[in-house]
Amino acid sequence: MFNFAVVGIFAVNLNERFDMDVDNMVIHFDEGQLRMLNYCLGFMMFGVALELKVKDFIRVFLNPKSTLIGLTSQLVLLPLFTFLLVILWDAPDSMKLGLLMVAACPGGNVSNYLVHRSGGNTALSITLTSVVTMTSIVLTPLLFYIYSTYFFKIDAGKDLAVDPGKMIWILVQLILIPLILGMTLNHYLPNLVKKVKSIIKSLSIFLLLTIIAVALYKNISNLEEYLFLVFWLVLIHNGVSYVIGYYWSKWCKEPEENARAVCFETGIQNAGLGLILIFNFFDGLGGMALVAGWWGVWDLVSGFLLSEYWSKGLVKRVLNTKKL
Repeated sequence: MFNFAVVGIFAVNLNERFDMDVDNMVIHFDEGQLRMLNYCLGFMMFGVALELKVKDFIRVFLNPKSTLIGLTSQLVLLPLFTFLLVILWDAPDSMKLGLLMVAACPGGNVSNYLVHRSGGNTALSITLTSVVTMTSIVLTPLLFYIYSTYFFKIDAGKDLAVDPGKMIWILVQLILIPLILGMTLNHYLPNLVKKVKSIIKSLSIFLLLTIIAVALYKNISNLEEYLFLVFWLVLIHNGVSYVIGYYWSKWCKEPEENARAVCFETGIQNAGLGLILIFNFFDGLGGMALVAGWWGVWDLVSGFLLSEYWSKGLVKRVLNTKKL
């Protein structure tokens, strides 16, 4: 059983050891980069929509059990666990808000690829991604408004008054419009979509990784100084998210392929969207940006390693060799 008391003591020691104000950290992320991140996220949403059809949403009503199990994992259990973790973990409130921001965002669309690679139920994964993405237009600003208004106060000269209307409008531009365009194109020009969707998906992921890499390079000094503050927090949060998704599905008597799908949908979050919201509404508040930025990098690493294991790739072969 995971010992939260040990984690709390460990986190306190970290804060005492470093004795630094992470919110005074200067994030080197200009308006041009933010604009490119916006475009990239919209492009990724468009790429996801190219694989969606109206029947994917109808599937929610035709097979509600598996979908409801997945939605419960991502929209109920993950936020509850995140809230418990930030209450028990002694860290600056801005870092706690960064973790809550990630948990309030929809799942990252790379999860569909990882589920497919892992032998999971890709149709269920796509259904969950699409439904959670659509509901996030309302749920993300609502959840975060509650968090920032009633639970966490930051004395760092920052205005934490989140305007749900403005956040909804940003989400409409970044998620809803690209999804409508992509699904419309998929409906009327399916042959064209078949030819370009793999290229668009690969290009969108490449662009996102490039932007993240550039941002990390420009902030390498910040990472060297502050990363250790969030490394274990993000690792534990991400790791337990996978566990919640997988074993919640197993407890609900779901087959292995569904459990793997829910596992990735719970453990892969759209941290890129979280970063956009942080820079738009919190002026790139240091602790929040650090958590969301590192989460976006780490979940790609952990997701790839887990998919390697389940797909019997290199990781699986190495582990089996060590057992022998």
